[in-house]
Amino acid sequence: MNVRALLFTLLAVAVVSIRPAAAEIDYSKAVSIGSGPKIVVEFTDPDCPHCRNASRYFDGRTDVTRYVFFFPLARHPKAREKAQVVLSVQDKAQAYHDAMSGRMDAAPLPPATPEGVKLQGQHVEIARKVKVDSTPTFMINGRIIEGFDLRKIEEALGPRP
Repeated sequence: MNVRALLFTLLAVAVVSIRPAAAEIDYSKAVSIGSGPKIVVEFTDPDCPHCRNASRYFDGRTDVTRYVFFFPLARHPKAREKAQVVLSVQDKAQAYHDAMSGRMDAAPLPPATPEGVKLQGQHVEIARKVKVDSTPTFMINGRIIEGFDLRKIEEALGPRP
């Protein structure tokens, strides 16, 4: 191995080791979707087209339990409001599906509750704690997958049931 390759490998190991583990995340604050044995931690933006594609993909996986945290990006001006509305209702999983399917895009949104606004802020804090800076980002079996990279996701999850 040449010196450049060795330095790159050491840098990659250092970056991975300084990112906090999924075990440090408070899952009680997440929107929980599914009941499969494989755990996927998802950081998403309700207006991100790649996040929406990932949501459709995971909807077809019965072998996963998803813990979803909203990390709305500034370039999507309605995303934060949508996330707050999702986190304000009783059935957060259904509201998540409404947001990710686009059903919240045209309709006027109901007001978010103070609890939903607070929880959305906590989602952002959790994302920052684990060094998330883009969406979608997934944590699967100790791997961090940034973007909707289907090959990497399926590699981390293994075959469908």
